[in-house]
Amino acid sequence: MTKEIIQTTKAPKAIGTYSQAIKINQTVYLSGQIPLVPETMLIVKGDISAQITQVFDNLKAVAEAAGGDLSDIVKLNVFLTDLSHFPLVNEIMGHYFEQPYPARAVVGVAGLPKSVSVEMDGIMHLKIQEYPAC
Repeated sequence: MTKEIIQTTKAPKAIGTYSQAIKINQTVYLSGQIPLVPETMLIVKGDISAQITQVFDNLKAVAEAAGGDLSDIVKLNVFLTDLSHFPLVNEIMGHYFEQPYPARAVVGVAGLPKSVSVEMDGIMHLKIQEYPAC
């Protein structure tokens, strides 16, 4: 088993005692992402749509740093402080994912870090690199 810490400046740096992601063999465990803009470490300006979009952008950046992309996510967890935003998550998610969609859970929570409205984490399974025969 090989364990690798995934880190990129294209996503918000960890604001606690965790890594952006951990890769073990072909599986990548993505830590929760909130709508922080990586360059400023401030919450993205705008409404809940802007927050959801920023979270997907952050997840995408970490996925790419791990050697994959969002299509490699097999499990996505979405945490919302207001479940009335669930249809908006579905709409915006449709811009980032194609079928087959990942397995997913959406959970209503009382609060999230920095008082944001949305957080997401996930699990990726990377494709095995195949090399042409010599």
